[in-house]
Amino acid sequence: MDATADLLKQGQKATITGLKDGVYSQKLAEMGCVPGTEIVRLYESSGGKTIAFRIDTYLLGLRKEEASQIEVFNLELDPA
Repeated sequence: MDATADLLKQGQKATITGLKDGVYSQKLAEMGCVPGTEIVRLYESSGGKTIAFRIDTYLLGLRKEEASQIEVFNLELDPA
């Protein structure tokens, strides 16, 4: 199933397959959002505009519009 990181449910993990071309692509790549990296959706801010992800081994908060630029695959629930 092809999707984007903003569509992940809480606790779902996936593998980053690429970034959409746009204003955020270089910024996201510099923050470690590169193909082959594991991404897990952790939680959402109370206002719902920011999502916390575990990218490889660190925590990253992204706005929904930024997360929608990250293409992911292999969605599954994180056992942790």
